Amino acid sequence: MTDHAISRFAVPALDDIPEDIRSRILAVQEKSGFVPNVFLTLAHRPDEFRAFFAYHDALMDKPGNLTKAEREMIVVATSNANQCQYCVVAHGAILRIRAKNPLIADQVAVNYRKADITPRQMAMIDFGMKVSARAYEVDEADMELLKSHGFTEDDIWDIAAISAFFGMSNRLANVTSMRPNDEFYALGR
Repeated sequence: MTDHAISRFAVPALDDIPEDIRSRILAVQEKSGFVPNVFLTLAHRPDEFRAFFAYHDALMDKPGNLTKAEREMIVVATSNANQCQYCVVAHGAILRIRAKNPLIADQVAVNYRKADITPRQMAMIDFGMKVSARAYEVDEADMELLKSHGFTEDDIWDIAAISAFFGMSNRLANVTSMRPNDEFYALGR
């Protein structure tokens, strides 16, 4: 285990965190066996913590045509493009678990174009990457290509929203110097 700060900003003690946030953190700890550093880092600003996780959950935990593993693929690929160590490591672990594949997260993070993914997933990540870096270039050809792979308008919105949300998340993680928990590195391997 490392002995480094998890954030360059003050991290509140669990007892000093508002009850609703503390309850959520303790539930995550009970399920995973540890508290992901993102929870403690964002607890520095309780109102923003609530807003962040409400939107995160709305995007990542809903049923739909995108699997939970595919949602994580978008996060891992775009977070790598944004050089976000925390999100690549943490969401890479979640991707390995959700895909039941110990190799996929590293493949997607390093170069998703060479990863063992389907053409549909490649189109999905290509679009997520475009939204992440050049959203101003998105046009009808992108929509038609995604529809040809079976994505609905709701799916396309989800891909864009996940990419955009994690662009914000990546920037906050980098500014706070958020450190991935050591536990994430071994999960799903």
